[in-house]
Amino acid sequence: MEIVKADYLISSPTLADCPKPDRPEYAFIGRSNVGKSSVLNLLCNRENLAKISSSPGKTRLINHFTVQSTPPYANWYMVDLPGYGFAKVSQSQRKQWEKMIEEYVRKRETLGALFVLIDSRHEPQAIDLEFIARLGEWEVPFALIFTKSDKSTQKEVAANVRAFLNEMRKEWEFLPPHFVTSAVKRTGRKAVLDYIAACNETFSQAGTTSRKPFP
Repeated sequence: MEIVKADYLISSPTLADCPKPDRPEYAFIGRSNVGKSSVLNLLCNRENLAKISSSPGKTRLINHFTVQSTPPYANWYMVDLPGYGFAKVSQSQRKQWEKMIEEYVRKRETLGALFVLIDSRHEPQAIDLEFIARLGEWEVPFALIFTKSDKSTQKEVAANVRAFLNEMRKEWEFLPPHFVTSAVKRTGRKAVLDYIAACNETFSQAGTTSRKPFP
């Protein structure tokens, strides 16, 4: 699959304000400053589709982008969600974000998969593992994207990815799909897009926009 066109559509403060769920969509979330915007730009082959900021916590709404790609299911949404972690916001604002994110990931019926971004430069972080544990409780289909693999040696990245998956094995019987990416070296792009294409194929064959688990 290749993305032909991608454009910003709308930013929504609540699930009710999101676009009509008439096509599959794939959301991206991660700890603040994990490189989420860089991954979105990498996948869409655009430099400035998602705005990159040096200040954590700049994404504060549910941001939908329309995507046109080669078949199957050539029209879908890419969704940029607020990050979790150390964004400098008030406690009330943080709780509002958490409620918005939970409602979206649990109730958005056309969410094909949630991509959870993990910084490959670091050893397993409790905040990431805790968020993933909640996804398991909520039965939300997800995949992992390990970002910034160009910032460390291949040996260090492999060790950190392995350590993270080993931590998950302590609680999880089956591990989700995972990908290693670098926006600088442009690695991992094809693998992530192929995975989305497989999910789109599920939607296409089912002839419905009902929510499906990852393949």
